[in-house]
Amino acid sequence: MAAPLEAYRRLQEAARPVWEAVARPERPLFRVAVATCTRAAGADETLAALREELSRRGAEADVLIVGCPGLCFADPVVDVHLPGLPRVLYGRVTADQVPRLLDAVLGEARVLPELALGVVLYEEERMEGYRGTPVEGLPDLAQSDWMRLQVRRLMANVGHVGAEEIDHYIARGGYEGLAKALSMTPEEVIKEVLDSGLWGRGGAAFPTGRKWDFLRQARGSPKYLICNADEGDPGAFVNRSLMEGDPHLLIEGMLIAAWATGASYGYIYIRDEYPLPVERMRKAVEQARERGLLGENVLGSGLSCDLEVVRGAGSYVCGEETGLISSLEDVRGMPKIRPPYPAQAGVFAKPTNVNNVESYANVPLILRHGAGWYASVGSERNKGTKMFSLSGQVQRVGVLEVPLGTPVRDVIMVAGGGPPEGRKLKGLQPGGPLSGVAPASRILAQDGLPLEPEPFREIGMLMGAGGLVVLDDSSCVVDLALYFEWFAEDESCGRCTTCFGGTRRLQEMLRRISEGGGRPEDVPLMRLLPDAMRNANCAHGQAAPTIILSLLDLFQDELQEHLVRKRCPAKACRGLVRYEVVAQDEALPRAADICPTQAIVKEDGSYRIDQARCIRCNACKEVAPQAIAVLDRFAEQA
Repeated sequence: MAAPLEAYRRLQEAARPVWEAVARPERPLFRVAVATCTRAAGADETLAALREELSRRGAEADVLIVGCPGLCFADPVVDVHLPGLPRVLYGRVTADQVPRLLDAVLGEARVLPELALGVVLYEEERMEGYRGTPVEGLPDLAQSDWMRLQVRRLMANVGHVGAEEIDHYIARGGYEGLAKALSMTPEEVIKEVLDSGLWGRGGAAFPTGRKWDFLRQARGSPKYLICNADEGDPGAFVNRSLMEGDPHLLIEGMLIAAWATGASYGYIYIRDEYPLPVERMRKAVEQARERGLLGENVLGSGLSCDLEVVRGAGSYVCGEETGLISSLEDVRGMPKIRPPYPAQAGVFAKPTNVNNVESYANVPLILRHGAGWYASVGSERNKGTKMFSLSGQVQRVGVLEVPLGTPVRDVIMVAGGGPPEGRKLKGLQPGGPLSGVAPASRILAQDGLPLEPEPFREIGMLMGAGGLVVLDDSSCVVDLALYFEWFAEDESCGRCTTCFGGTRRLQEMLRRISEGGGRPEDVPLMRLLPDAMRNANCAHGQAAPTIILSLLDLFQDELQEHLVRKRCPAKACRGLVRYEVVAQDEALPRAADICPTQAIVKEDGSYRIDQARCIRCNACKEVAPQAIAVLDRFAEQA
């Protein structure tokens, strides 16, 4: 079928001049990363200051809004492209730094080394042998510790193209995968996806092609597609980054899935706490409709499919596919009893396929370049790349894309720079509150812990959908487990006694342990409850005790310290510590002023802490670290 490819080539030819003006600008071009993370660091203020300052100076320059390139540790970031020079990425460009940046880049210096993170050369520029003059003294960003582990495929456009510019996406090969898919049979498309080895990136790791084939063969119509973008795990923000930076990649993937499965309508279900992805995805859907890429007879192929962006219900269990389906049906977001499975009876009791954002987003690249290209990176068992969000107690946080099988050790210690200075790595919490904690001994071992599902299952947890939260030795696994069980109980839909009752009992035991009231018989009870909770209807209840099993099997010594010696080695459990003034310091008056319970009192010219009033909030320790010590509550007092 030549019509789709011909129609696509016409779209691409029309889009190329728009992209060329950005790829090779004739006047200064400022790319400003505006995303949820950069906004938190002041990107909106930076953008406003940049536009105002350029206008005040009468400078002939352009400003382009892009997604966050993943270097969240350096936000807000601004990419400066001067004609004839490679691009330079600048970090921590707050609004007050804008005049200084413009003085340099628009003046004789042409560069501001103090804020520069490095020279940015994208793949096509490297392949063409960029002809511009190199920027002397600045490193190649691709060779930095943060970037050198990465193979950016899904993220190739993020931070590079306009976040709301469909022409940029098309000119760089976007929708070519769709055009190729429309020139193949649905069976051929599914085979290509199967041959690539792509599996679901939502955490379950089920082969994507097989899931699509279930829907293709299902009886009944209409058939629906759902994109699960209800990214609710604390510490996970890879889906958000992709939707904010390259929304058309997701749309193209869903259109290919529609052709392969026979679906005619799709929903992109985005968590309620993600207003910017909702805004950008809705605009991208409108743009795709305007270009004939959504709606009737897409690219002249006969495919008719439309998409709708739905804002989520603000419930964690809506991340479970059947809970999400309930929410889409405008009823309470409660997971459904299975069978039937969504492929037989999903939304509105019609055949439905549910995939994660990354699962759909990989497919256009597979169709564009081929299954062999996709499988050329990764491990022996798991092909391709995976996006991860790195956060927690680590020096560099952000979003990165690495080949599957990359050691966790390298991601934390090289890309992330390791724990904060003076701290030691304690562990890694992958996959959110329904997963466990991998200990540092396993991460730092010679064979490491590869980023692929099987090694994580071997130690009793899931790799998850992409969130990696680093813990250092100031963290307590008992305290973390208590938080996770509270979260799991609070977010339970309430149907299964094993879920809401089990998480409540676990929470009660952990709270007692964290306050010094732990009993030896708590250990067998904590092993018994996870066995019972496996009978819960959905993964929420079944997996909620995973952190408990990590505590029992991988952090036994820490648990015993809490149970037997009534002490928290990390000094994180409030019920097991006390705060004492150990030195009369000039910072103590300020500590007394900010104490919410007036527990810091002055007697006979000296300060002390009234233990009856102290709520152990740590505020005084933050302002007077040399004067106040955190001691074991049950140790013999001096």
